Amino acid sequence: MENTKLPAKLKAEIIENGEIQKQFGLPKTEFGPLKVVRIFDPGTNQAWAFVVIDNLKRGPSLGGTRMAPDISVLEVYGLASAMTFKNAAARLPIGGGKSGIFGDPVYYRENPEEKKRLITMFAEAIWPVKDYIPGPDMGTDEQDMQLIYDTFTGLNGAPNHGRGGVGRPPANGGLPLDEWGLTAHGLYAAAKTAQEYEPGFSIKGSRIIIQGFGNVGCPIAEKLSADGAIIVGASDINAGLFNPGGLDIEELARIRKEKGGLSRYHGKAEIMFTGKELPSLMNLPCDILVPAARPNVITAANADSIRAKIILQGANNPVDKATESWLQEKKGIACMTDFIVNAGGVIACAAELRMDKDMPYAEEVREEDGLGRAFLEKLVYQTVSDNVREIYSRLKSEKDKKLTWRDMAMALAKDRLK
Repeated sequence: MENTKLPAKLKAEIIENGEIQKQFGLPKTEFGPLKVVRIFDPGTNQAWAFVVIDNLKRGPSLGGTRMAPDISVLEVYGLASAMTFKNAAARLPIGGGKSGIFGDPVYYRENPEEKKRLITMFAEAIWPVKDYIPGPDMGTDEQDMQLIYDTFTGLNGAPNHGRGGVGRPPANGGLPLDEWGLTAHGLYAAAKTAQEYEPGFSIKGSRIIIQGFGNVGCPIAEKLSADGAIIVGASDINAGLFNPGGLDIEELARIRKEKGGLSRYHGKAEIMFTGKELPSLMNLPCDILVPAARPNVITAANADSIRAKIILQGANNPVDKATESWLQEKKGIACMTDFIVNAGGVIACAAELRMDKDMPYAEEVREEDGLGRAFLEKLVYQTVSDNVREIYSRLKSEKDKKLTWRDMAMALAKDRLK
């Protein structure tokens, strides 16, 4: 969908049961989906967003609001399904859901008032959908979540409604998962723990490629670099950079939000990819490949070219199950499953949701540093590292050596869905 004039209002249409498969052809599993909510312009019937509520067994669904010009209901469904397993594996009292808004984040970054109008209309439309709680995702941030929270407050007649948005600025009582790099902190915990199990692997001296140098890719690069890793590759939608001697992380962090992003890099880079060649960055040699952008970036079409030892999945659904199995069996690559290792953000969102209605808990979270960051970093690190150890333990005890990281992750999440 191209950017068009914003409508005067958006409305929600809730689709349930067999109509989901009839209208959208989404696969039905034992866990979901339960509902698809189509957010549309009642004047033209044009769809502007989708919400997918996949599973409510552990509580109301919580998942990020993604903004992209080519978002699809199938992509939102896949992300919502991943949230079901992510939230269950992390033992959170929430179910799986996700939303996607049609829009170009670059356009709305340059037209912030239009973005505010769109986010406000989206919030007004989903207010009746009481079993979905929005958080930030690719293309949205803590300011957007504050706007959703404030819109809900107005519709509710009072704050502390427990409906989100979550991931808001700390000055307003929130826990800004992007600003604090909490999703990346979970990836960092996973990498640190993998040192105990992956033969010969150490973060210090390891070569890292980050595909998607954004709110997850940038902080995980900084964290791994601080432990002695060498960031040899990084990309965004503008450019992919590779230098075997290492890239200048400070410059990358500074330019990533500027117009042109990583294409403005002036440090040493032996190779620069642009346009259709951007995915080629992932084919270059490294110890850890971190896909941290869109789903399905590693497939049967490019799997044979991957030369990493570990794939640390910062994005949701970056590799399909069949490809993961092939990478493990044929190339010995450990694919550390997305919904286990990138759970840091939703752990923080669940904590903020509880803080909104439980003042003693909010005081406990903020006790150490007045904000809650120290508490959340410890909670994220412990939760992710415990799950990583559990999966390696299950893999070691399994007689079937063809079982993958994802097989064990799914078994763990299903146990906790019960």
